[in-house]
Amino acid sequence: MRAIEEDTRNCGCEKDVNKNLMKELKEEIRCCEFAIVDLALYLDTHPNDKKALCLHKNQCNHLKELKDRYQKMFGPLSITFPCNKWRWLEEPWPWERGDN
Repeated sequence: MRAIEEDTRNCGCEKDVNKNLMKELKEEIRCCEFAIVDLALYLDTHPNDKKALCLHKNQCNHLKELKDRYQKMFGPLSITFPCNKWRWLEEPWPWERGDN
């Protein structure tokens, strides 16, 4: 992904790359959240499955990393993200962006 970002910086379409990266990160966060819920449901009936427990833990750690990366680049995903400045009103509302 880094090579794509570097190539597009040179052609003047960095804003499009940021939009695409934002979209990709959101999608990866959604997929990771789904996997965590799915594993949790499985663990409800198989609480001693060590492989599933390990996968759940790894997915939870990966989700935290994804959310941290997203929020450092694009701002808070939720109201629980700690920040030095109130950023909620800096960006357009989702229905104003037209990117959903």
